[in-house]
Amino acid sequence: MTENRRPAFERFEASLLACPKCNRAVKVRKRLLLILPEGDKYEYVCPDCGSTCGTTVQKDDPPDRNLM
Repeated sequence: MTENRRPAFERFEASLLACPKCNRAVKVRKRLLLILPEGDKYEYVCPDCGSTCGTTVQKDDPPDRNLM
C-alpha cells in the first residue's frame, strides 16, 4: 500500500437533518452564524419551523505568511 493516499472527500455537507420540533428529517438550510478565529460557524435551520437542527465550524485554510 502507498503512504500518500488522498482522502476520498474534503468535507461532508448536511442536506437532511432531524428537526427537534417537527420530529422528522427535513432538508435544511445552511446559515452563517459567527465568524470566529478558528473558522466560520454555521447553523442548519429547518425551513418549516425555523428551529436549529445542528451547527458546524468550517475551518479556514491558514493564510500564506510570505510577507516581504
